[in-house]
Amino acid sequence: MHDPSPGLMPFHAMEMAARAKALEAAGRSILHLESGEPAALPAPSVLAAVSRAMAGPQGYTHSMGRRELREGLAAYHLRRYGVAVDPEAIIVTLGSSAGFVLAFHTAFEVGAAVAVTRPGYPAYLNTLAGLGFRPVEIPVRAENGWRLSARDIEAAYARQKFEGLLFASPANPTGASVSAAELQEIVATCARLGVRLISDEIYHGLEYGEPAASATQFTPDALVINSFSKYFCMTGWRVGWMVLPPELVRRATMLQQSLFIAAPTLSQIAAEAALGEHDYFEAQKAHYRRNEEILGVGLRALGFGSVRHPDGAFYAYVDVSKFSNDSMRFCSDLLEVAGVCTTPGIDFDRVDGSQFMRLSYAGSQATVEAALQRMAAFIEG
Repeated sequence: MHDPSPGLMPFHAMEMAARAKALEAAGRSILHLESGEPAALPAPSVLAAVSRAMAGPQGYTHSMGRRELREGLAAYHLRRYGVAVDPEAIIVTLGSSAGFVLAFHTAFEVGAAVAVTRPGYPAYLNTLAGLGFRPVEIPVRAENGWRLSARDIEAAYARQKFEGLLFASPANPTGASVSAAELQEIVATCARLGVRLISDEIYHGLEYGEPAASATQFTPDALVINSFSKYFCMTGWRVGWMVLPPELVRRATMLQQSLFIAAPTLSQIAAEAALGEHDYFEAQKAHYRRNEEILGVGLRALGFGSVRHPDGAFYAYVDVSKFSNDSMRFCSDLLEVAGVCTTPGIDFDRVDGSQFMRLSYAGSQATVEAALQRMAAFIEG
């Protein structure tokens, strides 16, 4: 039985990965579909830039980040979204994870209620609860493509008022993305209700249809969080960024100074180079799309439910109820018996997640194909 409360709970994707590594250390062959981690290396120019920089000193940068990187990020926002962002409104962070910590403590008083979607990224609830904030969950549904709507926000606010809303588009674990018009309506709804919006844009670039819109296109009042982890294939480099309303920059900078000092210098240099590598990362996205097609066909053939083409990211969030009413047990058995590591839905939805499982197709095509073969043998077993 899993506690459905919004308190601190294990990050099951990380715990499944740890168990998988222990099995590998014991000599087992494990196929990894649990983590949202691209298999590709960063672009060659990124590695070359770091190699050159390693000959010099690696001291702290300005707490807001290297000026060159912040100017590069401002140019990126103008190029991608048509929005002029002041480099002085950008803070380079220790991945998006530090961005969430800074955002919560910058925008709200401890104890404030902050809404997130259910299903959603598990670190949202754990970070909010661990820092002394009150998470409020807004359910989104498969029949609506797992998309958050302005109507959902209004209904949730009527049930329980909240000061902030954090949501991602494209989303983890569902890959759901709202349109530009839908995002504009969400922004307007938050403004009308007096709710501060935090837009998690970490999966921007990984869309398979209409390019994702940024909250910066519709309001100067939102906090935007992004990272080089996903689209830019730099998970372990731990570097991201925030775009802040001008009135919040000073407070966020002071928090950054004390909590993190600055993002890693080499990672910032790598990030500067990554911003110029559009073609390389678009090639990786095409690879994810091929993997998604292979995985989707295979999962449907095996009998999994709710297998849909995601709008973005690199996850399949599927219904396992044909095989089990306990996705934690199902994923554990799949790992132990078949050597396929996935993530149980309870990581993302503590209420209804026992019916679902998430699979990442960010790895190699060979991994996806072999995993489907092992899953077929496990199910037929």
